[in-house]
Amino acid sequence: MMKKLKNWDKKTWLASKKYIRNFCSFIESKKNLKESSKILDIGCGRGNIISELAKRHNFRYRPVGIDIIKHKDVKKNIKFIKKEAKKFLRKTGNYDLIIIKQTIHLMSLKDQKIILKRITSTLSKNGVLLIFSLKTKNNQIPVFKLFKEKFKKSLKRDEIIFKNIKKILGKTKISIFRFKVTLKKVDYINMIKNRYISCLLNMSDREISKGVSEINSKFKNEIKFTDSLKCLTYKK
Repeated sequence: MMKKLKNWDKKTWLASKKYIRNFCSFIESKKNLKESSKILDIGCGRGNIISELAKRHNFRYRPVGIDIIKHKDVKKNIKFIKKEAKKFLRKTGNYDLIIIKQTIHLMSLKDQKIILKRITSTLSKNGVLLIFSLKTKNNQIPVFKLFKEKFKKSLKRDEIIFKNIKKILGKTKISIFRFKVTLKKVDYINMIKNRYISCLLNMSDREISKGVSEINSKFKNEIKFTDSLKCLTYKK
């Protein structure tokens, strides 16, 4: 069972038009998309990424996005299905591009193996799988003390996950997507209160409140950093 992360793609830099455009351009550098391309986004959130790709390429088939949470504001130009990846992939058609963006770590290691095996069967000939996760070394995301401790453990687990993925899939390539972030401190504090990232999910209100005080002391009115994602590419 995946953890439910509700706010990762709303009211954060991940929902900005600039971020979405840049991210889609990065995807297009990994896979040549055509009008006939079929796309699946696992853990799609509100479908911002595949919605933008659909606008750019006028696909014959609406991109499919699956998630365990259905938001009221899911994009209208995608086909959204509320279902776990393991169940969905048991019986589905073929896709030319499958995206897993910052959700692979929310799945158990057992489920990851099952899902990846099913993805290799689901990808069409020359199909591409892109798995995105936070860059594990020199990550610049602003943190407070407890956040840093949990984040460090999470990144170590991500390293193990990527090693396992490479063993399962075989030949893969690693690249980095970077995006320069500038946001108001008050906006970042609201993101923390909304538990925008998985390592904040199990923190108590008291721990979050203490963390907010630390961020208030640590930063002035504006926060700047580079958001870096590691991208694992597998081509069938």
